[in-house]
Amino acid sequence: MAPMGIRLSPLGVAVFCLLGLGVIYHLYAGVFSIRLSVFRQKKKVDLRDLLAVSVEAAVLGGKEVKRVRDGNILEEKSKGETKEGAKELLTLGDLQSHRKMFNLIKNTYPEITVHSEERDNSVDSVSWSQDIPADILNKIKKGVEFPAESITVWIDPLDATQEYTENLVQYVTTMVCVAVDGKPVIGVIHQPLTEFTAWGFVGQGSNLHPRSSYSMNPPKVIVSRSHSGDVKLFTQKAFGNASIITAGGAGYKVLSLLEMPPSDAYLMDQADLYVHITFIKKWDICAGAALLKSLGGQMTTLKGEDIDYSGSPLNTGGLVASVGVDHKAVVEKLPEFDPEKH
Repeated sequence: MAPMGIRLSPLGVAVFCLLGLGVIYHLYAGVFSIRLSVFRQKKKVDLRDLLAVSVEAAVLGGKEVKRVRDGNILEEKSKGETKEGAKELLTLGDLQSHRKMFNLIKNTYPEITVHSEERDNSVDSVSWSQDIPADILNKIKKGVEFPAESITVWIDPLDATQEYTENLVQYVTTMVCVAVDGKPVIGVIHQPLTEFTAWGFVGQGSNLHPRSSYSMNPPKVIVSRSHSGDVKLFTQKAFGNASIITAGGAGYKVLSLLEMPPSDAYLMDQADLYVHITFIKKWDICAGAALLKSLGGQMTTLKGEDIDYSGSPLNTGGLVASVGVDHKAVVEKLPEFDPEKH
């Protein structure tokens, strides 16, 4: 008698297959879960590493800015006009610096949001060297991590383009700022001419210091030479016979508030306050805000409000920046002013 075979109906086959899939699911669900967890963990960013990347990006951009200026290959053109009617210029230095800075940061941290003053779709394979400068290693602890989705990076590939075209390169900087949940945390300001890079990490340290003394009787106030608007009249109304210093570049103006290392290239201005009363973009000011904050200073709107470094790139509330003085008392001296009407 031949052995009887086991025959399954189509329904039985389906049930058997479903049971098999269930077993496989339970066997591998844990593995999938672990892998997904590891993937999510990789999206956390250590801010000490990001500071090192930001410094490297600013320096790399600065080399492009200097190379284009030294070679006199600016290829200057206009991007449009500001609210005050001043031309907004674009040069090859802006674009080449942007390509290096933007791609270095995005290639290293593709998950984070990066805003740049310039827009260019060119891809550059530039990558982080994995080097962390000694002064960062000595002052900043590793392990300060935040989710990538909470981080916004603002880069200005060439601050003070107008002055750059006039060969007033002492005002030119490249800047990177890291904001976490809209608050400035890391600021990097690099000077291509002197090759000096200032950096600050809020709550951790900086490679700069405030000056030993500041004067408010009356103060020296630094303002924009190309977008000044009514700022001189505004400043003198607030502080009386204040000394007014006109200069290019928001990065330069912030550095003028601090103790800078001596340079054979040029002598920097020294100011007690930085005031700006017209619209300004966040990539111009975020790095300076973080740098000042890391040293106990502040940069706020003219009404003393914190500036949110997320969302729209436009800051419409003007700004006042200080370090080493009573910032609240400074704000209280400012007259009523609506930047949106000027």
